[in-house]
Amino acid sequence: MIKAGSTYVVMGILNTDSIAYASGKMIEAMGGKVIWTAQNERMKKIFFDRGCKDLSQEEKDAMDFKYCDVTIDSEVEALFNEVGEIDGVLHSIAYANPKTCLGSEEIYTEATDDVLLGFHISAASLATVAHFAAPKMKEGGSIVTVSFEGSRPFPFYNWMGVNKAALEALVKALARNMGKDYIRVNAVSAGPLTTKAASSIPYFENLAKTWDQISPLPWDTVEDKQEVANAVVFLLGQYSKKITGQTLFVDGGANFIGGVLMDYEKPAK
Repeated sequence: MIKAGSTYVVMGILNTDSIAYASGKMIEAMGGKVIWTAQNERMKKIFFDRGCKDLSQEEKDAMDFKYCDVTIDSEVEALFNEVGEIDGVLHSIAYANPKTCLGSEEIYTEATDDVLLGFHISAASLATVAHFAAPKMKEGGSIVTVSFEGSRPFPFYNWMGVNKAALEALVKALARNMGKDYIRVNAVSAGPLTTKAASSIPYFENLAKTWDQISPLPWDTVEDKQEVANAVVFLLGQYSKKITGQTLFVDGGANFIGGVLMDYEKPAK
């Protein structure tokens, strides 16, 4: 439950089909205030202003947007200095060059700059955000990030899988470090979802087929975005005050299954 009048920074929104957007709208529906961030004005114009045909201009104008490139410390610092006191942050940010860090090729560091940039944005930036957000959560708060099964390698996911494993390890490290300030740090590990970010993953449909084989609960790559947002908002809110350092799986149960489901185990269509 989100406390009415509380303020949350939702970082990394591209368009309305994202986990970030679904989570932020839930916060607003519960009476919270949302400050949305995009990497820069150009990215917002391309993906949100022009790309979101399902929102009116009035709805877009009503959203409190800020710009923040998480690879630039001074921009992250300026963001949190500008927004003032907050109750929590959703870090929904990831990037990997699909040509060099994803796909069917061997995982290799030939494109070292791409590998390092992907790690910086997808994992290490959470520490930067936490560092500058913490002083603005004077009575404690919650930081939540979005992951995807960091303990098992999946085909084509390559360096992003490595980054997600690092992200989940960082969640634990930050949770240990920030508990003294009553700040909780958690991750939500989602099943595959049809989002703008997913569209850059080569053979994304292969992941969706994999979930059909291993998820004991039926998984919908479109509709279940809302189920993931439900978990995000739970971890951001007042009903999870003693939960920290955790990765909460919202993936239909695929994370614990050994092998594939037998025909008699598969969900009814």
